[in-house]
Amino acid sequence: MLTLAGLFATAFLAATLLPAQSEALLAALLVAGHQPPALLLATATAGNVLGALVTWAIGRFLADHAGARWFPASPERLEKAAGWYRRWGPFSLLLSWAPAIGDALVLASGLMRAPLWQVAVLVTLAKAGRYLVLAAAVAGLA
Repeated sequence: MLTLAGLFATAFLAATLLPAQSEALLAALLVAGHQPPALLLATATAGNVLGALVTWAIGRFLADHAGARWFPASPERLEKAAGWYRRWGPFSLLLSWAPAIGDALVLASGLMRAPLWQVAVLVTLAKAGRYLVLAAAVAGLA
């Protein structure tokens, strides 16, 4: 149970603007084989999606402070993500799994007041898809 809590926490942090890496832990746990892969994938996905929703909420509720020095994303990173979001709309959230831009896209969706249900669905598809690809790669190597 402690293993699952650690995976959840790591995946959660990885989806916020804080630096964390959940893929390496998930891969190690998949290789160890002590937990069912589906349970590991569900745990990582749940933590990562919940972390992304917190990032969305930060954007949603702190929209008026986006230029402040303490704001959790640099103006350049935020503008790049906002540009992607304006250009591709909500479907840009399918890239929420991507390093560097993914968290900023989720933050931008909050700043642009995207509906929570829409963000939750698209981010879940993206994050679960990334973990499934990782699990398939690990299974191919094992």
